Formats: sequence, structure tokens, C-alpha cells
Amino acid sequence: MTYILLYGSIFNSIRPKKGWPGDLFRCPLCMGFWVGVFLWSTNCFTELFTYEYNIINGLLLGSLSAGTSYFLSVILDDFGLKFRNTRGGDS
Repeated sequence: MTYILLYGSIFNSIRPKKGWPGDLFRCPLCMGFWVGVFLWSTNCFTELFTYEYNIINGLLLGSLSAGTSYFLSVILDDFGLKFRNTRGGDS
């Protein structure tokens, strides 16, 4: 859900570009947190997961989602795994 919100072309025309909403839609860590909180808040409408409604669970699930989104953004891009050339020079 985080990647669709951040990078999905379907949202290009409505995705904010400036101010704090624009910053939110450029940050996988930030958006990941709020996606996790949103999924926690909708847990009564699904049987996929069930968590108690308390602030600790909301913060923990938001943090888990943020960390997962950030980790995946570091190792993946549109073409699969990111590889960095660590050798110097023209090789």
C-alpha cells in the first residue's frame, strides 16, 4: 500500500507536491508509518489480522510498517534489487 501511494502512476495527478503533504508522499518511512496506523485502525473490518485498539498497538504497528517500507525502499527499485558498484574507476 505504501509503494502504491508513493510511486503508483494512478496517483500522479492527485499526489501533493509541496508542503508537508508533499514531504509525506516522498518519504517511505513517513508514509509507511501512517499506512501501518491506518491498517491497525481498520482491523475491525477484516479477518486478516486482529489487534486490540490501544495506542501501544497503533504505534508498534505503525513503526513496524515504517521500518519494513524503509528497508524495502533501500534494497528494491522499479527494476528489482538495487546493486551498487563499490569498485572505484571505470570498470
